[in-house]
Amino acid sequence: MTIVKIANCVHNKSMANQVLVGEAKAKEKVELAINRDALKKIKHVAIAHSAVAREMFPTKDAYEAEYEVVARAAEVHKCIEKLEIPAKLYPGDQYLLTNLLIDKPDFVLNLVDTLKGRDSLQTSVPAALELSNIPYTGAGMEGLVIGNNRNLTKHLLISYQIDTPQFQFIRRSGTQIDPSLAVPLIVKLNESGGSVGIDNKAVQETAKDAQKKVDDMLTRYKIPVVVERFIDGTEITACVFDDGTKNHVFMGEKVFRTKPDGKHEFTSFESYEDEKSYRYKAVDEQLEAKLAPLVVRTFNGLSFKDYAKFDIRVDASGTCYFTDCNPNTAFGPDKGLPFTEVLALNGISFTDVLTSLLSKYAPS
Repeated sequence: MTIVKIANCVHNKSMANQVLVGEAKAKEKVELAINRDALKKIKHVAIAHSAVAREMFPTKDAYEAEYEVVARAAEVHKCIEKLEIPAKLYPGDQYLLTNLLIDKPDFVLNLVDTLKGRDSLQTSVPAALELSNIPYTGAGMEGLVIGNNRNLTKHLLISYQIDTPQFQFIRRSGTQIDPSLAVPLIVKLNESGGSVGIDNKAVQETAKDAQKKVDDMLTRYKIPVVVERFIDGTEITACVFDDGTKNHVFMGEKVFRTKPDGKHEFTSFESYEDEKSYRYKAVDEQLEAKLAPLVVRTFNGLSFKDYAKFDIRVDASGTCYFTDCNPNTAFGPDKGLPFTEVLALNGISFTDVLTSLLSKYAPS
């Protein structure tokens, strides 16, 4: 899948879901904090994004999943220019810090997901910016270390009494899956986002098949994996945006059109090519009220900042399992992006979010 296909997929999904904006809940619209006077003081915004080349990634699908950030950063750039605020794009390569020190932006809008193709190196950006006293948006070093490590995230969720599916962290091929893990099982890369490694056959019905999946992924990606009990049930996407005055929580329930494997509902890497693979609808008010404080507790407990996305599965008993926690989730204007789509469902435009974020970091 080329970048053109990825861009078209997101665009088509955006068009397919525009009708959902009209389904926004009939309640008072949230007003995000925006300091218009502060916006006028911004002289230069640096938009840092991933530098992407095929040789940086172990597989073609991992490369394709990351390449979209280049086009997304360009779209964000256009949005900032429409606000009549000077901005410039900066690839996240070995010259990033040097270029920033020369140009001296007011702050950095950090859209860097990987460095040299590795999610784990993402923390180098906030580290360098803090060392140089350059303000930046999004999670800091601690939040990115946690968010880029599913094993660590899950242990912290447990410590904060947040339910997460039973799991096992596996580093080496040949390590046997704990027989106490209940099937079905899903195998995920410990350090990767964008559904990389989660194909249409990701959910395994037997421990034997899951074992083969584990060994295959360890060999292919050279990254540890997490084997997790797959939770059948309602999937909720919960987004947090901190406008400087409050952690706002917005939610949408995923309505899947098809089951990738014919048995279970989930988002696979292949489903990104299908603009109708799922849509969002409003979340039941009682469930939303139950989840909101858990989402805020998780956002703060994992040291996330500014914005984040959480995937939550609700089983037949009503137990809410946090399955994925994503700091600095894909940030851009296209409604095909879950963060933007869920906010739109709740009556919040990307322009609202972007303007609020920029005013939050504007010079005082």
